[in-house]
Amino acid sequence: MSVRVRFAPSPTGRLHLGNVRAALLNWLFARKNGGVFLLRLDDTDRERSTPEFAAAIEEDLRWLGLDWDEFARQSDRLDRYAAAAEALKEMGRLYPCYETPEELKMRRFGQISDGGVQVYDRAALRLSAAQKKAFEAEGRKPHWRFLLDYVETGWDDRIRGHCGYHASKVSDPVLVRADGSPTYTLASVVDDIELGVSHVVRGEDHVTNTAVQIQIFAALARETELPAFAHFPLIADAGGHSLSKRIGSLSIANLRADGIEPMAISSLIARLGTADPVEPKTKLADLVSGFGFARFGRSSPKLDPEEIVRLNAKIVHQLPFDAVASRLPAGADAAFWETVRPNLAKIGEAADWWALCREPVAPVAGDPAFLAQAAGLLPVEPWGPETWGAWTKALGAATGRKGKELFLPLRLALTAREHGPEMKSLLPMLGRSRTLARLEGRVA
Repeated sequence: MSVRVRFAPSPTGRLHLGNVRAALLNWLFARKNGGVFLLRLDDTDRERSTPEFAAAIEEDLRWLGLDWDEFARQSDRLDRYAAAAEALKEMGRLYPCYETPEELKMRRFGQISDGGVQVYDRAALRLSAAQKKAFEAEGRKPHWRFLLDYVETGWDDRIRGHCGYHASKVSDPVLVRADGSPTYTLASVVDDIELGVSHVVRGEDHVTNTAVQIQIFAALARETELPAFAHFPLIADAGGHSLSKRIGSLSIANLRADGIEPMAISSLIARLGTADPVEPKTKLADLVSGFGFARFGRSSPKLDPEEIVRLNAKIVHQLPFDAVASRLPAGADAAFWETVRPNLAKIGEAADWWALCREPVAPVAGDPAFLAQAAGLLPVEPWGPETWGAWTKALGAATGRKGKELFLPLRLALTAREHGPEMKSLLPMLGRSRTLARLEGRVA
């Protein structure tokens, strides 16, 4: 079977780690098998879908490096869903229902109080022609439900193993709303059929949808082979709770604005839920070869947002100057990058060290006598990597200081920080005049 997969977000908000995981797993599966990755915008929700969110989804995917081979938009295919709905009506599988949302809600409350199963009771199937006409005279417009066969629907899931659901445990799904627009359930099936999707890879919250959609698929495409299904567990936080309340902080837009690298995100979420170690990768291609559904377990993987930060630092430490040059301050060269890179968690932090080397800094007050001795022994230029060692050796011999007692006051005076890049590399970037001024307690 040739591989054709789809990532189908609704443009009703920004992408977050949960739905980007679906995009990444589909993308990796397609690339591993030489297949097609389709981006399909499920924008049939007229009230909540916006062009701005649609554009943002594309922007986020491009930033992550998840390129797509084909593109579709459900709002461009409304005629196909209407045709499918008419076909189902002719088969007797789509029937009109006139209940209002309030009436359905009250009916569910009644089922709960009676201890019954909360499924639609198919009351609309018992309506007479006169009753339907009376409802329509009131101005009610019907929504349309798919008549499920009350049978066991099963499939062999690529991650979960064999899955089976009896249709009597779920409500007949609404496929067409009262305003005539198709629901996700209908549009998704029609698209998967007509766009030739071979594998549906999505979160386990869609498992029940799959049982329903298999029946719709069989009704609409009796001669077409069903797609394969793979439902991966949803991500939980470190405490095992749903990430839903943290979606805003874990949106791709927020992570990007916070200086997180795209490969820190992909390196983590590609391996969540597997026994494979999470390792910092700098290219998506490095994640493709080790990908496989058999590696995923059934339990919900736990995500610690701090792990993204740790991965980010490891990735930054691997990046060559050419990969980051355009994101560094003007004038920063390869020598500067090599000097500060080991101390960065995010590339944006390099600007702080550049400012320290090029802009006035208030030194931290120290032992004036010691710093005066340091200033007196300061070598003449030119300076190189050996200057720091020669200077501190002479200063140690003159003062009897060594270790932290020798080095920390110098670092504080020159950088106003206790930690940072190696001083042997940083000192030549400061230059003699700036170094001398800071040793003398002057802002420089």
